[in-house]
Amino acid sequence: MSEKTVFEIDEAYSDERIDKVIAAVTNGTRSSVQKNIEDGNVLVNGEPVSKNYRCSFGDVVEVSFSEPVLLDIKAENIPLDIRYEDESLLVVNKPKGMVVHPAPGNYSGTLVNALMYHCGDSLSGINGVIRPGIVHRIDKDTSGLLIIAKNDFSHNFLAQQIKEHSFTREYRAVIIGHLKESEGVVDAPIGRNPKDRKKMAVTDRNSKNAVTHYSVLEEFSGYSLVKLNLETGRTHQIRVHMAYLGHPVAGDELYGGKRKDDCLSGQCLHAGLIGFIHPVSKEYIEISSEYPEYFEEFLRRIG
Repeated sequence: MSEKTVFEIDEAYSDERIDKVIAAVTNGTRSSVQKNIEDGNVLVNGEPVSKNYRCSFGDVVEVSFSEPVLLDIKAENIPLDIRYEDESLLVVNKPKGMVVHPAPGNYSGTLVNALMYHCGDSLSGINGVIRPGIVHRIDKDTSGLLIIAKNDFSHNFLAQQIKEHSFTREYRAVIIGHLKESEGVVDAPIGRNPKDRKKMAVTDRNSKNAVTHYSVLEEFSGYSLVKLNLETGRTHQIRVHMAYLGHPVAGDELYGGKRKDDCLSGQCLHAGLIGFIHPVSKEYIEISSEYPEYFEEFLRRIG
C-alpha cells in the first residue's frame, strides 16, 4: 500500500535539490526519498525527475511513497496574535523567536503546531503535512505578519499573487550605519553562498532575481531605521541585500550585523504590513502591525 502527498514549491525551497525538499516536507530520509525518485514515484509538474533536480517556485511535486510516512506533528495550545480571520484565511502576527513550521529536531512550539490547534482540519494541504496552510514564511527571528490559507483554493490564489509580485510585503528594519541614498532599489540575484551553504549571497551562480525597494525613515548615531518593500521573496532577501550594501540588519549575526553592545538576539526586522486580493471577495485587503516591544526598546536605546 502506498501513500501519496502533493505539495507546491514556495520561494523558500526554490533552487533546492528535490530530494532534500521532499525529505524536509515529509520527514523522510534522503535515502528513502532518493529510492522513490529512482523508482519513478516522484513527479514534478507531472513529469519524473532526477534526484538532483533543482526546484523552481510554483513547481507541483507529487510523491507516492512505497511505505507510509509516519508523522507526529501535534496540535499545541499556543496563543496566537490573529489580526484577521475568515473562512478562507487568517493573518497572524508572529513573535520573534518562533519557528514557522516543524523541521527535523524541532517538531513542537512552532507556528504550525499552534495553527493546528486553532484551525483543526481547516488548513490547506498543498505544502504537505509539515507545513499546512503556510503560503509564505519569515525567519525565526523576524517578527510580523504571515498569511495562512485554510483551503487549497485560497492557497493557490494567494501563492499566484506572490508569484506575480502583486502581493504587498512591507518591512521595517534597523540597519548598521547610514545609506548614501535616502531611497533606492537593490536589484541583485540571490543564491546559496558557495562557501557556506547555511547562508545566502548575492551571486550569479545558481541564483534567482531578487529586488528590494528601500527608503530611510530616520537616522540615529550609527544606525538607520528603514522601510523595505519586497518585489520578490527570496530566502533571507532583506538580510542579504542590506549586507550587500554594506549595512547589515542590526543584530543579524549571520550576515555581519551583530554588535557586542546592541543587546539584540537576532535581527531587528519586522514584517509590518501585508496586502492582498481576497480569494473570495476579490477585494484588496491591507493589514498592518505595530512595532513589537523588542523593536521599540532598541529604537529607544539608540535614539
